[in-house]
Amino acid sequence: MEPIIECVPNFSEGRRPAIVQEIVAAIASAGVMLLGAESDPDHNRSVVTFAGSPEAVSEGAFRGIAAAARLIDLDTHAGEHPRLGAADVVPFVPLEQATLEDCATLAQQLGKRIGDELALPVYLYGAAALRPERRELPDVRRGGYEALKDGGIRQPSRQPDFGPARVGPAGAAIIGARRLLVAFNVFLNTDDVEAARQIARAVRASSGGLDAVRALGMLVQGRAQVSMNLLDTNTMPLHRVVEAVREEAARRGLAIERSELIGLMPQQVLLDVASHYLQLEGLHAGRILEWQISQKQRGLPSA
Repeated sequence: MEPIIECVPNFSEGRRPAIVQEIVAAIASAGVMLLGAESDPDHNRSVVTFAGSPEAVSEGAFRGIAAAARLIDLDTHAGEHPRLGAADVVPFVPLEQATLEDCATLAQQLGKRIGDELALPVYLYGAAALRPERRELPDVRRGGYEALKDGGIRQPSRQPDFGPARVGPAGAAIIGARRLLVAFNVFLNTDDVEAARQIARAVRASSGGLDAVRALGMLVQGRAQVSMNLLDTNTMPLHRVVEAVREEAARRGLAIERSELIGLMPQQVLLDVASHYLQLEGLHAGRILEWQISQKQRGLPSA
């Protein structure tokens, strides 16, 4: 079986559909499986999900980054979400017959190509990082585009891994390798963004909160939002994170109004949530009607 790798690039454009469509079309032209694309105008950000062979995925990522660098000007960009570049973060994720090390190699190869052919500064993160202080995405992105533009890129600690040590209106690209994560946002029944920031501080790992959770507080769609990345749902399942946010909100006289999934999530995450809330022991994919049918249609054994 041929290896399958997922790529989930985040682009700094969520308000101009025509621009997003052009970037998505550039990615799709590489022959990848396009799995999803969604935009948020408050974040001013779009997330595209695609998968395929290592070669096709790398080419799709290159074409998407090239299109974003041509179409997005960060000097006129504003949004709630922190960003370093037009193609802000481009992670490779192993799915089938692929390892994290395979994805790291792919990210490093693409990073060199981006630096050489597009003359963009490139920072490597996650399993692809060449410097230990760049393994964590927030550390790489700290200060954002403005910090690089104001001369930060010339500092020894901010020298890019590939490409020139100068920054133009497309900013820099952050390319890396990671395992599957879940991007999950919770909206509170208030517009008090400070409350969201306090709750984010309480639940994120870097502040002594929940393991494998990153969180920020933002104002989105007129509501305070706790924006989160769950880096390892085996270590910290989604239902525990949601309940922690719910408890922190209740301490402040607030409640969860609704939640939001960004991109895709593994089936097992939903099964774990259902098993917890329904107190249904032994729930697995084999108990799902559609899963059983799909297995039969593919000629695969049922669970």
